[in-house]
Amino acid sequence: MKLGVVMDPIGSINFKKDSTLPILLEAQSRDHDLFYMEPKSLYLKEDGAYALTQSIKVEDNPQNWFELNKSSEIPLSELDIIIMRQDPPFDINYIYNTYVLETAEREGVLIVNKPSSLRDCNEKVFTTEFPECCTNFLVTSNKELLKDFIQNHKDTVIKPLGGMGGSSIFRVRTIDSNISVIIENMTKDGSEKVMIQKYIPEITEGDKRILLIDGCPMGGAIARVPAEGELRGNLAAGATAVAKPLTDKDKWICDQVGPKLKKLGLVLVGLDVIGNYLTEINITSPTCFQEYKDLCDIDVAIELLNNLEGKIS
Repeated sequence: MKLGVVMDPIGSINFKKDSTLPILLEAQSRDHDLFYMEPKSLYLKEDGAYALTQSIKVEDNPQNWFELNKSSEIPLSELDIIIMRQDPPFDINYIYNTYVLETAEREGVLIVNKPSSLRDCNEKVFTTEFPECCTNFLVTSNKELLKDFIQNHKDTVIKPLGGMGGSSIFRVRTIDSNISVIIENMTKDGSEKVMIQKYIPEITEGDKRILLIDGCPMGGAIARVPAEGELRGNLAAGATAVAKPLTDKDKWICDQVGPKLKKLGLVLVGLDVIGNYLTEINITSPTCFQEYKDLCDIDVAIELLNNLEGKIS
């Protein structure tokens, strides 16, 4: 098949950590034709969706992992599948790209993940559709409501709705003297909504990433254990990856969330679970493929390609 991938510049990826490269390597091993597109290369014309694409060859080589051919314009309808792997921030240009991909979808291309769902399902707010899986939370820009939440729950975590990699996450307690300053900065003086959650002490045991394909979880999880003195269980923030089996609670959370993911066309998703609670649903470009392979002996790229091939066969 002809498989396109929309991703940030491939030359700047972290070879040891990147999760898009394993997808490309697996697809290439199956003799699929690969087409590389950067986010800025997508566009619309009167007769449909187009992109400036480059055919690409990839290698499992930390010194030289890709080779690109000359750029050429193609209608996206020539491709069988496009995998959207553009990293956040989820800004207006990201949304514009989903419009282009949605046009390609109407033209018969399978887009992973579904463009309308990428737009509709904010990775933090989407969790609120499953309150039975979550700790206490509030989404607001109101300063007084946020202060009341902190007073009621004593120990909380506040984070922006569009962040990634643990950026701008604060632990806020009633004993803190700078609560007002944090809230003012996080909400941009009350103009931007944030999410605040009750602090989950089990973060010290790791923020578990559970990857799902078509709503079905892989047979294990990767716990990102925060560095000493750190709150954030993100590999980008210095956390250490540790393999964990799925607990009964993990499986229950997957059972609650999985059917909705499949219904919305969210083929590749990463759930973040701390203790017994769902904290985020990652749909833009879920990671940890390398960690799953190295620590759990699970090759997520193989599972994903098997699934995608089944969809277009």
